[in-house]
Amino acid sequence: MTKPIELYYWPTPNGWKISIMLEELGVPYEVKYVNIGKGEQFEPDFLKIAPNNRMPAIIDPNGPGGEPISVFESGAILQYLGRKYGKLYPTDERARVEVDQWLFWQMGGLGPMAGQAHHFRQYAPEKIEYGINRYTNEVNRLYGVMNRRLADRDYLAGDYSIADIASIGWVVPHKNQGQDLDDFPNLKAWFERVMARPAVERGIAVGQEKRQNIAQDDDAKKVLFGQKAR
Repeated sequence: MTKPIELYYWPTPNGWKISIMLEELGVPYEVKYVNIGKGEQFEPDFLKIAPNNRMPAIIDPNGPGGEPISVFESGAILQYLGRKYGKLYPTDERARVEVDQWLFWQMGGLGPMAGQAHHFRQYAPEKIEYGINRYTNEVNRLYGVMNRRLADRDYLAGDYSIADIASIGWVVPHKNQGQDLDDFPNLKAWFERVMARPAVERGIAVGQEKRQNIAQDDDAKKVLFGQKAR
């Protein structure tokens, strides 16, 4: 009997990447919640599979050779699942490079910059105008990159793929990033197109009842933003 994939997860843009992917694939999975506001990402058992103390992570009991495998980093998980199930990640090299470019663009650009915009706009204990402007403007630039890319195609890499799955969650909270989707009509059309997918809707709904307003939770902010090597 095939065992379900274990998804170590919290309802955030990075967590949504994997819940959406699993919903799109239609494969069984079991959610293991990692409450990042309470510091559960530092538990020794979790660190064994996610040494960077960040979710999401997965354990696939049915990994290569029939042996379990754990994978951390959301981009690596998307690639692994895409390869394993042969969906949403092309096998043709040219098409795969196209997807990889936009996946890594999200991992290295859209996600980190949007995260910094959230931090300085929502969570910083004092409003630092330089930080707010720096990251709000950079997110605006990145939205512009997406808007131009989507001028002549429906999805970032042509067909719907893990590149779109990786990016959609970081556009969901666009208002908190100081962005107006009406300024980016092609991006807005893509956003509405992707959000209309039933699997995306289901993936984003996973654990929504557990979401917390970190901006008003001083203890959670200490856990999330006071981390050092230890």
